[in-house]
Amino acid sequence: MELLVDVLADSVIDTLKLIPFLFVTYLAMEALEHAASHKIQETVERAGALGPVAGSVLGALPQCGFSAMAATLFSGRVVTMGTLVAVILSTSDEMIPVFVAHQANAGRMFAIIGIKVACGLVAGLALDAALHLLHREGDGHAHIHELCEREHCHCEDLDEEESEEEGLDGEKHEDARGAAHKHGHDHAHGHHGHAHHHGAWGIVRSALVHTVQVTAFIFLITLVFGLVIEGVGEDTIGALLADHPVRATFLAAIVGLIPNCGASVAITELFLDGTLASGPMIAGLLSSGGVGLLVLWRTNSDLRQNAVVTVLVYGLSVLAGLAVCALGILL
Repeated sequence: MELLVDVLADSVIDTLKLIPFLFVTYLAMEALEHAASHKIQETVERAGALGPVAGSVLGALPQCGFSAMAATLFSGRVVTMGTLVAVILSTSDEMIPVFVAHQANAGRMFAIIGIKVACGLVAGLALDAALHLLHREGDGHAHIHELCEREHCHCEDLDEEESEEEGLDGEKHEDARGAAHKHGHDHAHGHHGHAHHHGAWGIVRSALVHTVQVTAFIFLITLVFGLVIEGVGEDTIGALLADHPVRATFLAAIVGLIPNCGASVAITELFLDGTLASGPMIAGLLSSGGVGLLVLWRTNSDLRQNAVVTVLVYGLSVLAGLAVCALGILL
C-alpha cells in the first residue's frame, strides 16, 4: 500500500507540473487551427500530383484532426492514397504538446518532426508513382456524392439550396469541395469527443478539453508505468525495450496504430524518460497518425484499400525505425 501511495503521489505531482505548458500549447494550436485549417485543406486539395509534398509538410503543423480530414478527402477521392499516407506519417498527434510540457530540447523535437515529414514525403510520392505505373490511381475524379450517399448527410442538397438562395449556379467541383470540407470538419472534430466553436471562448474551451484529456492520459501512463517499474524492475523493462530495439520497434509501431491520443503520449513519454530508444520512438510516432485510420475505416467503403493503407503505414513505420536503429541515430 505504501508503494502505491508513493507512486500515486509522484504521478500527481509530475502531471500537475505539465498542465500550464499543455494548456498554453493547445491554446496556440487551437488558434492556428481556427485561423488556417480551411486554407490548409484547400492547399492539399489543389496540390494535385504534389499532394504528398503538401500533405507531409502541412500535416506536421501542430493542429488536431488534419489526418481525419485527409482520410475523409481520400474516401471522396479528392486526394490520392499517397497524400493520405504522407499526412498520417507526418502528423505529430500529441508529440509536440508533450515535448513542450516537459520543456524538452527543441532541437530533438524538430529533428523528429523533420524525419516524419521526410518519411511522409518520400513514401507518399513513391506510392502515388507506383499506383500510376500500375494504373491503380483511380479515375481522377472526386466521388463526394458517393460519400454523401453512404453517410446520408444530404450535403449536396444543402449546397444546391444555398446556391439557389444566393442566386448562384454553383459548379459541381465547388459543391464537391464544400461537401468534402463538411465531412472532413465533422470527422476531424467529432472523433475527438468535443465541439469546436468559433470565437475566443470556443478556442479556450477546446484547449481546455484537450488539456484535460491529455493530462488524464499522462497521469494514467505515469502511474501505470511507475507501478510497473517498481513491481517488475527497471532492468526487466530495459531488457524488453531498450536492450532489444528491434523488438521494441515492432511493438511501438503497433502501439502507434491505436486511434487514440494516448498512443503518441505514451510513446513520447517513454522516449523522454529514456526507456524507449530513438528507433522504436520514430516507428511509434510515424504510425501514430491520430484518428486518421479510424476515420478511413469509417468513411471508405473499400475495405481492401483501408487494409492496404493500414499495412503500409505500419510497415513503413517499422522500416524507418529499423533504419534509425541500424544507422545508430540518437535523437
